[in-house]
Amino acid sequence: MFQWSDEHEMIREAVKRFVDDEIRPHVDELEHGDLPPYDILRKLFATFGMDAMAREGFKKRIERERAIEAGEAVPESGSSGGGDGGGMSLIPIIELCRVCPGMVTAMGVSMGLTSAAIMSKGTIAQKERWAVDLLTMDKIGAWAITEPGSGSDAFGSMRSTARRDGDEYILNGSKTFITNGPYADTTVFICKLDDGETPPDQRKVLSFVLDRGMAGFEQSKPLRKMGMHSSPTGELFLDDVRVGRDRLIGETEDLPAGGRDGAKATFQQERSGVAAMALGIIEECLQLSVQYAKDRVQFGKPIGEFQLIQDKLARMEVARLNVQNLVFRTMEMGAAGVNMTLAEASAMKLYSARAATEVALEAVQLFGGNGYMSEFRVEQLARDAKVLQIYAGTDEIQITAIAKDLLRA
Repeated sequence: MFQWSDEHEMIREAVKRFVDDEIRPHVDELEHGDLPPYDILRKLFATFGMDAMAREGFKKRIERERAIEAGEAVPESGSSGGGDGGGMSLIPIIELCRVCPGMVTAMGVSMGLTSAAIMSKGTIAQKERWAVDLLTMDKIGAWAITEPGSGSDAFGSMRSTARRDGDEYILNGSKTFITNGPYADTTVFICKLDDGETPPDQRKVLSFVLDRGMAGFEQSKPLRKMGMHSSPTGELFLDDVRVGRDRLIGETEDLPAGGRDGAKATFQQERSGVAAMALGIIEECLQLSVQYAKDRVQFGKPIGEFQLIQDKLARMEVARLNVQNLVFRTMEMGAAGVNMTLAEASAMKLYSARAATEVALEAVQLFGGNGYMSEFRVEQLARDAKVLQIYAGTDEIQITAIAKDLLRA
């Protein structure tokens, strides 16, 4: 049975102290968009040695890949399991999400999705050129797939194109709802190959790495949103951006698994990580609600003595236990070296996202009029939680993925 170990709890307390000292005092600035989250995230990495560990892990992986490329015999990598299943990396996600879930989104897209796209399909040279700085948060990354005319139908409605021009490509198109878009140093731009013959729905999907400031590449100012204000989101515009083959991930149009499969694998990673984010939101809402139920007096007694309030608190605790078990399931599979299927990741995201949103809204209801005021914080968590049901595939998309897997059996 998986549970938090003594070592996990020690790390968790240390991260909580960092959050209390370095993030809580700046919540208003982060919420109002006056303070981008990146310097605080870099300080988090430096404080806990996450940047040094990322560099060391990257170095070992590249050494191994070079040895394999040279035809040398190398021992099996550690991907077969063991360790704590990623618990140490999940703890900062949970604790950050108790205060500023948007910071986790900004961090995850940069060092997770963007770097993963390069690390999984890129050449060694591309990994050394771009991925290592993303893994350490020295540079900020964006993963650009969503377009103004496409949401859930990311590939079918994709209009962004790459057109061959000699040994180079010319990129055109626009992207929206791109996390870190306004500030990204490195952007993975996903588009379709326009060869002038293949119908749009049958075109190859390619990924290119772009740098800030390239000619014809424009990054918008942050968009105004309902929630996740500590995660800057923007639009990208490409007008005849000329790139060499060295920026095409894998430096080939014919990757073994294809561009679509690579993007879908990234979705899988993103969806399974939502459970840890949801757990942080639920834990904070529950803690705030329990304390409020003890302190708030109505009709001559604390509201926690009323059964309807007790019902709300009990349901929040059930949701917390269930989502925590999903996180433990992720850790268990990681320790065993078992990969989660897309359907499993979708089921995890569907349940945990709904649970976080429901708990946060119940917290607002429990607080009454105070819950609607920003100073009591549950309204921020409710706004932040809602996007968990939308990004990385809406609830409806998750249901479709789960049902297709069941009906395929």
